[in-house]
Amino acid sequence: MSESILPLSSATPAATPVPMIDLVEQHESIAGEVRDAVEEVFATQRFVLGDEVVDFEHEVASYCDARFAIGCASGSDALMLSLMALDIGPGDEVITSPFTFFATASSITRTGATPVFVDIDPHTYNLDPAGVEAALSPRTRAIMPVHLFGRCAEMEPLWRVAVRHNLAIVEDAAQAIGATHNGRHAGVLGTLGCFSFFPTKNLGGAGDGGLITSDDPDLTARLRRLRVHGDAGRYQHVEVGINSRLDALQAAVLRVKLRHLSKWTQQRQENAARYEELVADSGLNDLLDLPTAKPGCNHVFNQYVVRVHNGRRDEVLDGLRARDVGCAVYYPQPLHLQTCFQSLKYQEGDFPESERASAETVALPIYPELGAARQELVVRAISDSLGVSRAHRERTFSLPQHSKRAA
Repeated sequence: MSESILPLSSATPAATPVPMIDLVEQHESIAGEVRDAVEEVFATQRFVLGDEVVDFEHEVASYCDARFAIGCASGSDALMLSLMALDIGPGDEVITSPFTFFATASSITRTGATPVFVDIDPHTYNLDPAGVEAALSPRTRAIMPVHLFGRCAEMEPLWRVAVRHNLAIVEDAAQAIGATHNGRHAGVLGTLGCFSFFPTKNLGGAGDGGLITSDDPDLTARLRRLRVHGDAGRYQHVEVGINSRLDALQAAVLRVKLRHLSKWTQQRQENAARYEELVADSGLNDLLDLPTAKPGCNHVFNQYVVRVHNGRRDEVLDGLRARDVGCAVYYPQPLHLQTCFQSLKYQEGDFPESERASAETVALPIYPELGAARQELVVRAISDSLGVSRAHRERTFSLPQHSKRAA
């Protein structure tokens, strides 16, 4: 599920801008390691697949507690390859969420199958398991839950449905590397797990990249063929695949970053906890719903998405823009209302929670290096936008006091 950050530009820049994400700051901390890794690939002149990719696959498999990992060209391709490996195609249906990045559904249509949408849980923004069984038909072949924004979907009821009806589960874990559900990692919660290494992901490369995790040796062998045109070796093509190989340069960069991922995840979680404190101190709790983590599960906060009550989301967006605070809307139109899916015959109102989330949510900066002082500016901008009393702000926001915390 590869996607670009679409920050909302500022009309009146503030003295201290806060970017939606700052990849430069992170790169500067590891620039030497990345340079050495890339130069080693140039020295070998082996740029596609090869040992660098194999080593990266082993390391990600270990990180996710999976038996196997298969690198590919993008998160979008990871989803499509997974469906191809499961022989899902024309006449088949795959149940998924309409509140997600476009690649979730497009991967289904690209195989010739039909996406069948089920609404989301309004608290988690993930697929609502209660609606899945009602959406089943004799043509249903798989369920594709999305671990949206870095929180795993509620998997137990999906497992029960999948077992009863002999369905595969393909996890769209593009935003969720390192996330856990009751102690099990994203990527091993279904039949296959799909990841994206788009640069803005928690583990982001220097371009596009993706990966599939699997515990099934037969599916793994087939995926390795499918990513190289169905070649079983020596130009013997046993089926028609695609060209979706992971570059060695990307693998080299990602291997460096993987060593830092746990620390960066912890920093994201610390930022999320600080937002909770700042929002409570500012008197905004009655105006915002903040993301939560289920006890025993690990939310990795690829995005920090808040819901703004009482139809006031646009006031917040305008206020953040005016103060040069980065923000984005994920996603401004749910997939069932996209022009390219008109043939599915969905109408406005069919998935009210997805539509409401599109109208009420905004993503705030959460990148690891964000730090306390910039987070205070974010929350103060929201407070100003929503007209929280000046006296309350002056009482609760003291930059010298809060800035004593480690960034």
